Amino acid sequence: MKKAIIIFAAFSIVACSPSSTEATQNQSFDTTEEVLVDTDGVSFVNIEDGATIKSPFSLKMGVSGMQVEPKGEPRDGFGHHHLLINDNFAPAGTIIVADDTHIHYGGGQTSDSIALDPGSYIFTLQFADGMHASYGEKWAKTISVTIE
Repeated sequence: MKKAIIIFAAFSIVACSPSSTEATQNQSFDTTEEVLVDTDGVSFVNIEDGATIKSPFSLKMGVSGMQVEPKGEPRDGFGHHHLLINDNFAPAGTIIVADDTHIHYGGGQTSDSIALDPGSYIFTLQFADGMHASYGEKWAKTISVTIE
């Protein structure tokens, strides 16, 4: 599993020749905090949870920790995206069947233009192997959106 270390630093700079009161109030400091972030998984690149969007809309899909490739013979570390509309993640090993609410990107696509009727929706981006067998919850991301 890949991990990324993000370092947050805060600095305060004291102006030239401050008075003793200013020097006490504006002391320089350097605070560094390390936060481990799990970078493996899928992401909606251009749509945030809770967004209101107009139809048709552009969908951009991302993945970290695996590589996108078209459908075919399953290979470790490779697969492609599926958009599940009003459905949750598919358990690991479950074959994702293509239909109106389970959109396959078996060509290795990472973007699409989608038209949906107005309303509230749940979108789940699910990564699966070359034969559409789900990689499970770890490789899924679910958001809620409203279509105008």
